[in-house]
Amino acid sequence: MSPLVRLATRTYPPDVGAAPFRLRALARALVARGCEVEVLTTSATRAETADAGVRTRRLPVLRDGDGVVRGYLPYLSFDVPLTARLLTGRRPDVVVHEPPPTTGVVTRATSRLRGVPYVSYLPDVWSQGAVAAGAPAPVLRAVALAEQAALRGAARVLAVTRGMADEVVRGGVDRARVRVVGNGVDVDVFRPSPGTAAEPVAAQGISVVYSGTMSEWQGAGVFVEGFARYAADHPGARLTMVGGGVDVPRLRALARAVPGVELPGTVPPERAAALLAGADVALASLVPGSGYDLMSPTKIFAATACGTPVLFAGVGSGSALVREHDLGWAVEHDPAAVAAALAQARTPSRGQRDRLRAWALAHGSLAAAADRAADAVTELL
Repeated sequence: MSPLVRLATRTYPPDVGAAPFRLRALARALVARGCEVEVLTTSATRAETADAGVRTRRLPVLRDGDGVVRGYLPYLSFDVPLTARLLTGRRPDVVVHEPPPTTGVVTRATSRLRGVPYVSYLPDVWSQGAVAAGAPAPVLRAVALAEQAALRGAARVLAVTRGMADEVVRGGVDRARVRVVGNGVDVDVFRPSPGTAAEPVAAQGISVVYSGTMSEWQGAGVFVEGFARYAADHPGARLTMVGGGVDVPRLRALARAVPGVELPGTVPPERAAALLAGADVALASLVPGSGYDLMSPTKIFAATACGTPVLFAGVGSGSALVREHDLGWAVEHDPAAVAAALAQARTPSRGQRDRLRAWALAHGSLAAAADRAADAVTELL
């Protein structure tokens, strides 16, 4: 009988976002290694496309107005039934869980009862994010304790950056159990467009695209405000921001006063890729001091895979990545700095797009990251 790996996650395709894409890639990589994969997740909001060797078991869950499982009550609506789901059925050989930390606590308790090792997949540090979101002190303590309990009990912790791995170790996790697996995007979906212009045409204004989550810690409002300053001298410029998040209503209110800005909401990955491939500049940001400075946003990989340079506003791993590899511009999280960088931008040449694409293939492939994650999981079999 093939080994069984069970994934516990509140989000999985057909949900759209970095987390569901990352988990599907992991599931496929595990199947390629001869494992059976069972995904315990939430009811699908759209038609599901099945993968060979992967079984999804779904239950209804509370969602917010955008259809996203986000917030303490929605998390609990997934985690409470998850306890019974993890304790029943065929005994798995390994369990892998995603955030939030409450899912990790449930996974630790049930795995201990069944004598099963588990893996914590860590795309970000939730206790730091709760600080950035301004959560009350009792909530901060509870999130930190839950996160530490989940990580310290894991047989493996998969961190997406070296900085995040170091943070986990400082929190008390044995470094020997931590693996840095990286992150990325589907480079077969996110790719350059054959018809993209190759000559600078910035006189009438450039095309700028933000694709991804818009939450408090992204602080994407800096781009609307910065673009407004730039567009005052370049009336033909366009800013398109696709994706969801708690900050979208505020951004739409800001955009009403700025010609050339569009926020159409969440779009399929193929549409996001087409927008990025046709843009002159792609945007990514993190609010300094938000606790997410250790992240390298997948927006950077998505943009470069499409051959589009990145304007990153903020500090930390994302800023360092853009600077070290000459992927575009890394500026302060400030509207004036954003406007100044946009004024320097031109439509990328074919050579520049090819170089960015080559970098993404080498450093930002989701399939490669999933292979590293699957190797870490199968170490436990």
